[in-house]
Amino acid sequence: MNGYLLDTDHCIKILNGDHFVLTRVAAIREVPMATCVIVEGELRFMALNSEKRETNLLRISHFLDRFRVYPADRESAGIYARLKLGVLHRFGPRARVKRRRFRIETVGFRDNDLWIAALALRYDLTLVSADTDFERLAQAADLRHEKWWAPDEDPT
Repeated sequence: MNGYLLDTDHCIKILNGDHFVLTRVAAIREVPMATCVIVEGELRFMALNSEKRETNLLRISHFLDRFRVYPADRESAGIYARLKLGVLHRFGPRARVKRRRFRIETVGFRDNDLWIAALALRYDLTLVSADTDFERLAQAADLRHEKWWAPDEDPT
């Protein structure tokens, strides 16, 4: 295994000191953990949209300093395109005419999630997220996916 790519939900859990996620992180500390520029953007947006804007931006900057943040590049753009096409074929309309106007959101996916999955595939990482959309994406691509917590199991 080449390591883990943390999605936004797990980054937030780490930032908030979640015992269950931190225990898992500590148990696998020898395995590289990273995130990506898409997750960084989501974290920074949340900080900018919060009441404690400056404090949260600083917390996120310190947090991101501890992890490698993978960039998007042309190879990941190609993977993203193939992944989106796979979603279209797996979950989209069967009629070719309807496929031309297909919007990924109509079948429950967000473009950011496709980018995050594409980066996990690009860098050969296991994606760590409680977002069930990634379980569905794994049906359209060879995406390794783990959940270290699930929202319905979260006691907080």
